[in-house]
This record gives sequence, structure tokens and C-alpha cells, in this order.
Amino acid sequence: MRHLVLGGTGTVGSLAVRGLLDKGEAVRVLTRSAEHAKALPKGAEAVLGDLTDPGTYEKIFAGFDNLFLLTANGPSDLMEGLAAVNEAKRTKAKRVVYLSIHDVEKCAEAPHFASKIAIERALKESGLPHTILRPNNFYQNDYWSKDAVLQYGVYPQPIGDVGLSRVDARDIGEAAVRALTESGHFGKTYALVGPDPVTGKDCAAEFAKAIGKPVVYGGNDLAAWAKSMAPYLPAWAVYDYALMYAKFQAKGLKATATQLAETRTILGREPRRFADFVSETAAAWKA
Repeated sequence: MRHLVLGGTGTVGSLAVRGLLDKGEAVRVLTRSAEHAKALPKGAEAVLGDLTDPGTYEKIFAGFDNLFLLTANGPSDLMEGLAAVNEAKRTKAKRVVYLSIHDVEKCAEAPHFASKIAIERALKESGLPHTILRPNNFYQNDYWSKDAVLQYGVYPQPIGDVGLSRVDARDIGEAAVRALTESGHFGKTYALVGPDPVTGKDCAAEFAKAIGKPVVYGGNDLAAWAKSMAPYLPAWAVYDYALMYAKFQAKGLKATATQLAETRTILGREPRRFADFVSETAAAWKA
């Protein structure tokens, strides 16, 4: 089958691309950047275009069977996702696999959650054969914490004290490949979650154990977090993510037993543990 991957140069999308190529599948990857196109793995075909530019849609949505739909968080997230659903319907895609968010309805006040809710609805109403994947907070988000952890002994992501069923991006990529290439997934929604909920203090403790030095949780002060992130993130992202973290701190985002079973079903095995991810990451940082 021929797969069109939207978001194929990011954390999860690049894993899906490699997984599809490993299975001998034909893969086209949308990118706005000629430089990113050159960096694609051998065997992947690049298609240059922009989902905010309808003039590129004919080129983007040509010569494919299955669509992996992943839109980056941002002001154009909703438009891009709806455009992709509409174009998949126009071109009669054989299947669409959409990457949403775990329990997305629980934080509708955050813009990037709200956009996923709307795109999910459009996909369900499109009549297209589809699968929806709903991952929790990625373990790999902690790559951005390297300097804070190693240099200052602080775990900075303000996820709170209730707990999140965080998940490994490699499991998400694998689930995407299975949903794109296997039968039995049409019309289904799968939560993608880790086996053990973790708090901010739990994350700090795991990194402390792995690097052999004290690491403390940076705490739940979102005003302080927003100030510290202002030099590194655009203003819309600081605003959006602060709303998400406020919900995490108040309610958490823990998986139910049924949702963990959904993850096992789509993976065909147990999901990776956060402790194992931290151990691997700390070893790579030390090296």
C-alpha cells in the first residue's frame, strides 16, 4: 500500500515513517522544507507542500492509499486537520489513522485539545474508514529537560501531583504502523498509555536514580513556569500548555484498566515503562 504521512518529520511521525519502510511499504512524507526532505530516510518520498495553502493540496493528496494524519500544535492546527480530512474524503482514501490526545474531552479549554476534538468529529462524520489513536503525554518530552536535570538537578515539566499515564513515542509510532497496515482497526479508538501513572515528583525521582545525583521536582507554579519558558516557546504555546498543565495538576490524566487494555491490544504487548525510558535516556546523556 501507498502511505501519505502528515507530520512525518516530527517525534512520532518519523517513527511511523521508519516503521512503514521497515515493513516494505511505500511512504510519501509531507514537508514544507526542502532541507527536511533531504533528511528523510532512504526509501521515503518527499512531497513539498503546506496544509495552510490550498493551492498545494492537489500535489499533496495524490498517489496514496492510506493517510497518517498528525498535525503540529499551533494556531493553524484545526485548519490543517480539517483540510486533511476533507482532502482524504475527496480523494477516497482507503483508511485514515489520526493522532489525537488521550481523554481529549477532559481539557477542551486548551486550544490544542479543542482542535483535536473537532478533527475527530469531522473524521467520524466523513464516512472514511478510520482509526483514532489517543496518546498520553510523551516520555520523549523529557528530552527538553536535559539541561535542567543534568546541570541544575531539577525536573521542570509541571505535570503535578495527581499523575499521568505517560507513554513512549516508540509505542505510538508502532501503533500507527499497525493501524495503517493491519486489518481489524477500522472504526476503533485506542488510548495509548503507559503501564504506571507518574507524578512530577515520580519523574524527578526516576531521573535522580538513573543519573546518580539528586533531582527535585520544579513544582506546580505555572506563572513561574510560563516566565521561564517565554524565551524558548512562542506566546501561544506558553498560554496553551499552561492551560493543559493546570488541568493535569487539578485532575491528572490517568488511564483506566480498559484504556490500558486498548494499548495492549493495538501493540500486541505491554507498553514500555517510564523507568526503562529514563534509564536509557540517562545512559545516552552520560555518553
